Amino acid sequence: MTTNGHMNARTLHSRLNHPVVDADGHWIEYMPVMREQFRRIGGEAAVEALDTATSRVPSALKMSVSERARKRVGMEAFWSSPSENVLDRATAMFPRLMYERLDDLGIDFSVVYPTAGLSFHRMQDDRLRRAICRAYNVYTAEQFRGLSDRIIPAAIIPMYTPEEALEELEFVVKQLGYKVVMVGGMMRRRVPALEAEQPEASKLVEWYDVVGLDSPYDYDPVWAKCLELKVAPSFHNGARSILLRNSPSNFCYNHIGHFASAGHAVAKAMFFGGVTRRFPQLNFAFLEGGVGWACMLYADLIGHWEKRGGQAMRRLDPDRVDWDEFAELFARYGGEWASMTPAPTSYPEQDLALLDEFAACGIERAEDIRDLFAVPFYCGCEADDPMSVTAFATKANPFGARFNAMFGSDISHWDVPVMADVLGEVYEMVEHDLFSEADLRDFVFTNPVRFYTRGNPQFFAGTTVEAAVAAELQG
Repeated sequence: MTTNGHMNARTLHSRLNHPVVDADGHWIEYMPVMREQFRRIGGEAAVEALDTATSRVPSALKMSVSERARKRVGMEAFWSSPSENVLDRATAMFPRLMYERLDDLGIDFSVVYPTAGLSFHRMQDDRLRRAICRAYNVYTAEQFRGLSDRIIPAAIIPMYTPEEALEELEFVVKQLGYKVVMVGGMMRRRVPALEAEQPEASKLVEWYDVVGLDSPYDYDPVWAKCLELKVAPSFHNGARSILLRNSPSNFCYNHIGHFASAGHAVAKAMFFGGVTRRFPQLNFAFLEGGVGWACMLYADLIGHWEKRGGQAMRRLDPDRVDWDEFAELFARYGGEWASMTPAPTSYPEQDLALLDEFAACGIERAEDIRDLFAVPFYCGCEADDPMSVTAFATKANPFGARFNAMFGSDISHWDVPVMADVLGEVYEMVEHDLFSEADLRDFVFTNPVRFYTRGNPQFFAGTTVEAAVAAELQG
């Protein structure tokens, strides 16, 4: 048994009849080494970008609460990495040690995402953003070289313009051999009118481009390139310390729900923008926010389509009001106001081309929403998230939808105190009758396999789980 009462991960794994695929592990970049390697790879521009990108959190933490409140700077995470277990801390920082310890963690294969690098592709300065993403991808490929039979890293793709995304996708897949890519979906942009009329003030006001809807750019070439290169885009967006999560004193207030909030915004945009309609063979992952938000959004989309989609909007047309009948009812029930003559309400003219806000999705029946949302979207869920059960709640999810929830260990971060307990935390869902054994298999194996292999059937070729994956795909 482990210190938290979970079954030993090796023992638990031996009782399973399937591998465990971690769709969202993390490593902690060792900053002194990374800085020197960035200098070698990308020169002073890469070092300048790294210094700029990694200064935000320390700068916020140096401020007093009153100063953060005055400037509306959100509280950041102090003491943000596990410290009691030095082996886990080192495991997070050294890929080869992580590789050696996978059996101790009960994990057969792991996809590893950045920690510091999670925000690199959101830098607004074009020169620094391009430099830091390129340096990071080269450096990370070098750090994980030789480990790909059990552990592979994700590349980070800058997305401020489709052109830069296309260039980096080509480079990381064809030159560096990456099979997993993390794309951006919350691009900070200035308000055009304010930038034109009040350029200085415009530097302080931003809106967030969710790339699928109302973007100033067409990102379809990016999704087409992902299909061509056989990589399924992963979103690892956060919404911490912005908008409604911007407490100057409480990090937990800012942190709770922020991945789910970002996933909700981007997935909704991808759906309404018709991306999943135009690219039916492409999977998309939304990581670290769980799956509860997706189940809620799915039900909301169906409810809104039934009330405001297609011809349903015609029921709300003001011209359909029978004002003569209304006048009779007014006279009967209007009391002292009944002597007034009711007049039709005046509405601003609307562009009827925008009447059906589901038009880009091509929805003909409510079930289409299941096929365009629940099928291509995959959600990364942490081991201790009890809301993962909603993915498999087919009696509650409209049209019996079974969501693509994927196990994401989140090892290396502060919310995983003991790495070896992660698999046990997942299995608690079975012990508490929240998951069936079949649900568990889908969660830790089948769904991650389907996410990666839909566009690239050879994704697991040469790995230790190759045979099990082949059997799964044939079955």
